[in-house]
Amino acid sequence: MALERASFPTDAWSEDMMHDELVSPYGRYFVLEDDGALVGYGGVRALAGAKDADIQTIAIAEAFRGRGAGRALLTTLLEEASARGAREVFLEVRADNPVAQNLYVRTGFVEIGRRPRYYRPDGVDAIVMRLDLRHVVQGDSPGPGPIGARRDDPPGTTSHPEEAP
Repeated sequence: MALERASFPTDAWSEDMMHDELVSPYGRYFVLEDDGALVGYGGVRALAGAKDADIQTIAIAEAFRGRGAGRALLTTLLEEASARGAREVFLEVRADNPVAQNLYVRTGFVEIGRRPRYYRPDGVDAIVMRLDLRHVVQGDSPGPGPIGARRDDPPGTTSHPEEAP
């Protein structure tokens, strides 16, 4: 919850909301650790056999942003959605978060709509995005690459996110 509150100071999920997400049979959450400390997490809601999935959240500790952690989690979430049979993935991103928007666009997501004043209490719009997962899985788009790969990683090396219990 500390990382949730630090990452989303005005609209963090409550402990009850986080608990419900973590115990839901429809979602899957993964964490990133550094020397035993939590530095990131992400979740995807993907019902087995459904054609679509939703990225629920990605949070990265400030000290680890810009180092490939978000990309690693996103890649893992997309792989999980694909493994559950999803063909497309949706997400909402704050209109005032260009860093996250850029990650999603580079992965192949496209804007399909906006939800005015979606994020409360500050009234920031949500940009709704969609990814045709079949192209990423087949390698047809400039997708995320191997799990954990960073721009500065030597070829063939990755660091895998740890699965949440």
